[in-house]
Amino acid sequence: MKTSSLRQPGRPREFDAELALDGAIALFSEQGYAGTSISELARAMRVTPGSLYKAFADKQAIFLAALTRYQQLRGEALNRRLADAPNGRTKVEALLRHYSESSVGETGRRGCLVVSCAVELATRDDELARRIAQSLGASEARFEEFLRQGQQDGSVSPTLNVPATAVMLLCLTQGMRVLGKTGRTTEEMTQLVDNALTLLG
Repeated sequence: MKTSSLRQPGRPREFDAELALDGAIALFSEQGYAGTSISELARAMRVTPGSLYKAFADKQAIFLAALTRYQQLRGEALNRRLADAPNGRTKVEALLRHYSESSVGETGRRGCLVVSCAVELATRDDELARRIAQSLGASEARFEEFLRQGQQDGSVSPTLNVPATAVMLLCLTQGMRVLGKTGRTTEEMTQLVDNALTLLG
């Protein structure tokens, strides 16, 4: 069990930090940042409010820790999926399929931590907005990297406007996570990915 020491060095907190942050991720994804209270976070993270304040300075600190954990988990899942992709095009497809599959069922209805909080935090909290922008920028950069790789290996059209297409694919993936909260089907999400792939040539 990993105990929390996320605020200051000292005696370890008596709760599993990763499990607690997973609860925070789920709650922030469902309710957004402003719509989530400390008492709700304490219940979702299975700790007392007192223990929560000992481990984290405030709600912003909880969100930042949850975002770091979320990015770690998503990154690991994406890397596993990309491991067997032989070229740039299949890497783009793997990314898109990952998002489409995350946008259906219970996971889809829960929503994405980044998408759920991006709009409301853009003008409310500079630090949180910066972290959200970094996350979106990293996703865009990954699409651009794989598209350029595809042009080099011949799996993507050499005339494709890579920067514009990377932004378009970013918008598609974030849009899928929004639609996923409304209960869209696997078939609908699969069709979105299939249509997007035709644009790569």
